[in-house]
Amino acid sequence: MVFGVAFRIKKRSIMFSVSSEDNQLVQILENPLLSLREKLLKRYKIVRGITEKLCEKLETEDYVIQSMPDVSPAKWHLAHTSWFFETFLLANWDDEYKTPNVLYNFLFNSYYVKVGDRFNRPERGLLSRPTVKEVYAYRKHVDDNMFRFFTEAYDEVLEKYSAVIEIGLNHEQQHQELMLTDIKHVFSQNPLYPSLVKYQANKLKAGKLEWLTINGGLTEFGHNRDGFFYDNEKPLHKRYIENFKVASRLITNGEYLEFMEDDGYKRAELWLSNGFAAVEKNKWNSPLYWYKEERGWYNYTLGGYRKVDINEPVSHVSYYEADAFARWAGARLLTEFEWEEVSKNIELTGNFVETGKFHPSINPDKGLTQMYGDLWEWTMSDYAPYPGYKIPEGAIGEYNGKFMSDQYVLRGGSCATSISHIRNTYRNFFPPDARWQYSGIRLARDME
Repeated sequence: MVFGVAFRIKKRSIMFSVSSEDNQLVQILENPLLSLREKLLKRYKIVRGITEKLCEKLETEDYVIQSMPDVSPAKWHLAHTSWFFETFLLANWDDEYKTPNVLYNFLFNSYYVKVGDRFNRPERGLLSRPTVKEVYAYRKHVDDNMFRFFTEAYDEVLEKYSAVIEIGLNHEQQHQELMLTDIKHVFSQNPLYPSLVKYQANKLKAGKLEWLTINGGLTEFGHNRDGFFYDNEKPLHKRYIENFKVASRLITNGEYLEFMEDDGYKRAELWLSNGFAAVEKNKWNSPLYWYKEERGWYNYTLGGYRKVDINEPVSHVSYYEADAFARWAGARLLTEFEWEEVSKNIELTGNFVETGKFHPSINPDKGLTQMYGDLWEWTMSDYAPYPGYKIPEGAIGEYNGKFMSDQYVLRGGSCATSISHIRNTYRNFFPPDARWQYSGIRLARDME
């Protein structure tokens, strides 16, 4: 990035749950008795169903809003994830396949230059047509033809397109996460502050921040296990890392408030040049979704508008803010290779989208915690190719490689990510000023 969700506007609450379906995704991947055809078909049905359940109780008006250029309307996400299977599988497999509308290739292509022209991204919210009803009809059209593919394709053909299907399913899981982060931004613009989940007060206190020593050395990095991975996780290669210390948990709201109260947003010496320019241009004085009132700081969450809990991990901060806080704290961010080394032998558990909280959790435990789930963790690593990396041929090659510029790597997944989608080699990436994603801070220090 599944869901135990409540859409709530004023006093109306509507619950739906797809967490059991997502648990099945993990079971399907691990089941050696299923054929490739059975695995792909079952997972296709589940992933596509989760996307629609995520939107099941949205009102028609909610589907079409684009609250900023980085946010896409829910309707566009539904269509784009269908366009992916139509473009990269159906149109190539079946010479007689017909799309419901040839202009959908223009409207719902995201960034694939080799596929053709694209509709201007910042103007996706201007598209009242096709209607929500027509978009769902488009999804059904694609699904019906995909089911035909799973039924009719010979084994060798299925094998040929299996990688495309895997990418398409993981691509759709990425858009499920984006739909959550995007609808949060959309709802945050509304003075009614609609909520997706019922907020439950938590009286836990964050555990004491400890500094744990990690031994470095010459170590291998990159994906080296069975299962799906993106091309940017390869090739395997070795790097030398020095011994370092890592913070035992994520930085809390209370710790970040100390930075704010110490004029952290006004002290240029703490910031990268471009970061302080972003502060001045955008008038940042707090994380995204924070609001100052007479009674103190409040923030908008998918559980509604409420007072900032000082024990929760601070979220929705940019790379620039994470880096400035680290300097203020006399520390730094981890490199992505340090993060991968720390996480190698840690069980993949945490507060993922399956919990239905859609908000980072308070962690009272000692030792190394919150490496997975809760919040994507900014690293100080530029998003760059590994040694020997080659961009795959064709339009699919535009998925990752061409974005290896002006971005930073995040690791670990968040409360909006599916546990069936994440792994310790997963490299997420965003521009350094991005704040609408569930992003947080973990500190590191050099050995003295």
